[in-house]
Amino acid sequence: MKLFFQLFFFLCFILGSASSLAGQTDTLSIGIHVNPPFIIKKDNQVYEGLSIELWENIARKSLIKFRYVEYSDIIGILKGLEYQEIDVTINPMDVNELRVQKFEMTQPYFISSIGVAIPALNRNPVAVVISNIFSFAFLQIIFLLIFVIFVFGFFLWLAERKKNRFQFRPGIMGLLDGLWWSAVTMTTVGYGDKAPKTNLGKTIAIVWMFTAVIIISSFTAGIASTLTISSLQTEIKSVEDIRLVEKIATVGASTGEKYLLQEKIPINNLFASPISGLRSLAKQESDVLLFDRTILQYYLSRLSLEEKVKLLPITLKEHYQSFMLPKNHPSFNLINFGLVREIQETSWEELQQKYYVKGK
Repeated sequence: MKLFFQLFFFLCFILGSASSLAGQTDTLSIGIHVNPPFIIKKDNQVYEGLSIELWENIARKSLIKFRYVEYSDIIGILKGLEYQEIDVTINPMDVNELRVQKFEMTQPYFISSIGVAIPALNRNPVAVVISNIFSFAFLQIIFLLIFVIFVFGFFLWLAERKKNRFQFRPGIMGLLDGLWWSAVTMTTVGYGDKAPKTNLGKTIAIVWMFTAVIIISSFTAGIASTLTISSLQTEIKSVEDIRLVEKIATVGASTGEKYLLQEKIPINNLFASPISGLRSLAKQESDVLLFDRTILQYYLSRLSLEEKVKLLPITLKEHYQSFMLPKNHPSFNLINFGLVREIQETSWEELQQKYYVKGK
């Protein structure tokens, strides 16, 4: 009887080992979605990138056979995992509570965050001030101000020209008197050389005094905003500083868009890709761009935009990224162990440098 049980357990062990080996010889389906610098598709249908090289190192050392299955977006990959059409995705998937409950998530291999990019303003401060003063928007404010001064001066001259002829003379000289009074009153200089005497003139003066206070306050704020917008951008250190920026941009359906919506910050420009967003910054059509920091680093280097676009050294909303498998997948432990082993190698640092990226 004892010999029978020994033979039984021996057979079970042999069958289990055989099934395990058979499982390991199966070809795994690797779901991928083109997402530089992690997944890059070359013209000859060959894939490369940070995640590709990391995975192929794991597969080679763990003797895993695999084939790539390309999807058009992350939604397709998630459905493929849910219906077990694929065995694993090597795209960097953000770790969150819902995904941990629904899928198997490996040890995080990358920590990224939302990056903040702005136009690189390397001009001399004096040149910046001069260019802003002679800008079309600034000149519009000046012409509008002169027009308002003339209107109030003209109406006061009409009210005073008959009963206050000494201070507000007839003809064109009287118009100049009204303009002088309007400008002096607005700037609160108060020379006192010209003052209304009629009730209508005094009423116009009172209206102009209160109007001038409002105009001067708005005008001063407009000048300050126009002349110091570049310094405001370079001093962005938190989400509260981002609220002060006028033209905020991000990429649609990204963590940047989600973050701005959560913080209730209005989005002025929504782009289809980070490339179009960076080019908008380079042309100074946007003031700030929020998107995944790692991808921004990659495109800034690849597109040679470092002289036109600056990536600020701040971190917003860090997120951990992992490989993802269907729940209870038999290859999870093998892949997870291989991933942990690989990211501890010095070659992992070299691989990140190769693709111009660094976590966080």
